[in-house]
Order: sequence, then structure tokens, then C-alpha cells
Amino acid sequence: MKVRKTKIRDLLLLEPTIHRDARGFFLESWREDRLTEMGLPAHFVQDNHSHSVKGTLRGLHYQIEQPQGKLVRVVAGEVFDVAVDLRRSSPTFGQWDSAVLTAGNQWQFWIPPGFAHGFYVLSEAADLLYKCTEYYLPGGDRAIQWDDPDLGIDWPLAAGCAPILSSKDAGASRLRDAPTYP
Repeated sequence: MKVRKTKIRDLLLLEPTIHRDARGFFLESWREDRLTEMGLPAHFVQDNHSHSVKGTLRGLHYQIEQPQGKLVRVVAGEVFDVAVDLRRSSPTFGQWDSAVLTAGNQWQFWIPPGFAHGFYVLSEAADLLYKCTEYYLPGGDRAIQWDDPDLGIDWPLAAGCAPILSSKDAGASRLRDAPTYP
């Protein structure tokens, strides 16, 4: 597996070795010994599966208590995946980076604790799987406005189409008003 650093410290893009033949393909999506050598945590407590239709935008989500690290991948379709650094002590606080994750490239995005996460579905539908380092805690769940001008995320929205949002995401806080991490 290749590990690529991003413009934000600790945020990583993982490119697995894919063994393809006439039958299909095989890859290792998680191998504790190799990935812990690369600095990823060995302990995940929850796996999540999100299915979304084209034009859905989920995020930017995070937990203020029990911050979650997430190892994200797409098993069907294509998404524009985004992470925002919410660590005030970080030189990249308030900055974002992204990756296009597809069922074809099988890339994985490591989003450490201290980041908000969101994605936008580019294909007709997409299935996103992610491992979490902490359990979901409803009372600690927070969201930042996906189109916060202070973040300036360049979402690849379909021309003339507003994204499909949950009520939580539609009413999310701006970064300047949101609780963040030390």
C-alpha cells in the first residue's frame, strides 16, 4: 500500500495494491501490522456504511466529545471527500483537503481525530464505508456549514443544482461559531 501525505499534517491518502485478473480484483483494505507502522491507529470500534444518491452532500460532521478518527473508502460509485482541520493548535486550522474516492481506485482517506468530515456524491449513487476510532456519541455530534465562506471549499456541485442536505446540515454552524479542538 502506498501512503501519500496531503497538504495537512496527519491527513493521509492510502492507495492499496490491487491485484486484478479476469475474475475481478483482490486488495487488503486493512492490515493492522503494516498500517500501524505507517502511523494509523490499530484500534477501531465501529464500522459505518452510508448509501447516498447523486447530489447528496453529507457533512461537515465531527464529534466534540470522543473525537473520531475515520478511515474512509468507497465501495460503489464516486464521491468528493473532504476533511477540515479543527485543531486550533494546528498551523492548518480551518484549512481543508479533499480526495475523489471511487470504487475503481479503492483509495482510502485517513481522517484523524480533530477533523470535520463530509462528502458529495458525484455518481448516480455511492456506498461509503468507514472505520471509526470512537463510538458515535449523539450528544457530541456537531456540524459545520458545508458552504462556509471562511472555509472556501470548492465543492464540484452539479451545474444549477443545489446539494441534497439533511436538516442538520442545512442548519449547521459556521466555523467561527462552532466548538473546536485545542
